[in-house]
Amino acid sequence: MGWQDMFSLAGGLGLFLYGIKFMGDELERAAGKSLRNLLGILTRNRFLGLLVGILFTMLIQSSNATSVMVIGFVNGGLMTIYQACGVLLGSKIGTTITAQLIAFNLSDVAPIFLLGGAVLYLFCKKTTLRQIGGVVMGFGMLFVGIGLMSDAITPLKDMPQVGQVMGQLSNPFLGILAGFALTALIQSSSASVGILQVLAAQGTIGLGAAVYMILGANIGATVTGLLAAIGSNKMAVRTAVLSLIITIVGAILFFAFLHLLPLVEWVEMLSPGDPMRQVANAHMFYNILNVAILFPFSNQLVKLSIKLVPGTDKAPAPITVQYLSDSLVGTPPAATIQAIKEVNRMQHLAYRNIDRAMNAFLHGGSKEVFDSLEQDEAVVDFLSDEITKYLIRIAQSELQPREATLVGSLHHVVNDIERIGDHAENILEYAQKREDDKVSVSDAALSELGQMYSYVKGILDMAQGGFDSSDQTRVARAYAMEAKVDEMQELLTDRHIERLNRNQCTPMAGMLFTNIIINLERVADHAINIVVIEDKA
Repeated sequence: MGWQDMFSLAGGLGLFLYGIKFMGDELERAAGKSLRNLLGILTRNRFLGLLVGILFTMLIQSSNATSVMVIGFVNGGLMTIYQACGVLLGSKIGTTITAQLIAFNLSDVAPIFLLGGAVLYLFCKKTTLRQIGGVVMGFGMLFVGIGLMSDAITPLKDMPQVGQVMGQLSNPFLGILAGFALTALIQSSSASVGILQVLAAQGTIGLGAAVYMILGANIGATVTGLLAAIGSNKMAVRTAVLSLIITIVGAILFFAFLHLLPLVEWVEMLSPGDPMRQVANAHMFYNILNVAILFPFSNQLVKLSIKLVPGTDKAPAPITVQYLSDSLVGTPPAATIQAIKEVNRMQHLAYRNIDRAMNAFLHGGSKEVFDSLEQDEAVVDFLSDEITKYLIRIAQSELQPREATLVGSLHHVVNDIERIGDHAENILEYAQKREDDKVSVSDAALSELGQMYSYVKGILDMAQGGFDSSDQTRVARAYAMEAKVDEMQELLTDRHIERLNRNQCTPMAGMLFTNIIINLERVADHAINIVVIEDKA
């Protein structure tokens, strides 16, 4: 094997790996619009989770990506580990489709796919056509890479050293270890099986050795999920361990079947004279058998993972994100869902601060209340920065128009929430001023402020969780309340002046009263902005 063959092999491998990844990425973007609906299905039961796991992994051509995504969902509270189990099992079947496609061995016509896909991807302006072009181009790259590898590997089968090495892989332990190492290195079991198919097609490796490497490749695929779970909560770590348990138990069972039944001979009989299809079928049979046996024991597998990762999570630090997951940034629909959950949390804190600050001004507040409010305001400011940075990272991916609009809307909502938090802090300062200086405010003035705040609070309530609202009259009702707030600002200002003229109000009380009114009116403005933005997103 000369240098030219080695370069050809390296180039073919690189093109093959990139083709799989590129095709999967484009399929994932195309499927992004349906991801919300799929996630809604996931919340129902594990049977549908199994189907979604199969479908989604077929689309994105990567069980690794599905596992990482599921771990992120569990970490963010989007699904339970019991629901995740069905998806993980489904992903085992879904990932076998890649090998079946490779077995068609379309290397001779691959340049046509590559050219046609490139034309669509580079010159079409319509997003859907560009995504289709990306998928076709990735498909073409995959088979061009296979062709280059096949040509480069051809001389290997005549080399006695290679024959000795490949013969060693018939040893179950060495075969499994080699498959594990290869997949852990390239982070794709689909690519590992594809490489085995090329080796088998050239007669470099036999099906018996390839089967053991397939077992190792499936175990190696769990490494990505284990790495993704680092730094996540206990349930996310348990989900990663659950994926490892499923794979190892399945490998043990299939290993036993290999020695009890003539499975290799059966696979060869199904596709005589077609080594690439034989490897693909062995991969598929292993995973289907794995899922068929383990699916009824899903709950027991989950309980085992919980026992292996005992304990509970520590209470989250006061200033931390709870839903933003780095592992989901490359999947904009899922990452956006998590961002909305964090925005809702930020809203809850800011709105609660307004409520507590107003109660403290109207009815008095303790030092504990003031300290707690200041702590929550620090969290609101922190979340404003973190969510904004997260949204910027999401926007760096190629987004669907709907997703781009939603990410842009979230930026504006975060800004408005942060300003509401600032006004809560202002009102808190007035409450502390009233408390410290023993400022007397008339009952009439306090009643007026309470009435004005009731309208402001109504708008805030409508702005909470509005991205998931289907209330068609929400904007109109919010505008009606905002008009009431504006009316009350003018009315209360006039009444305040009358009280000052009758010496019924001190200058200090008047200053506090006026500042509260101004801040409430501005809170209403930011709240109505949020309602309108959420309605349009």
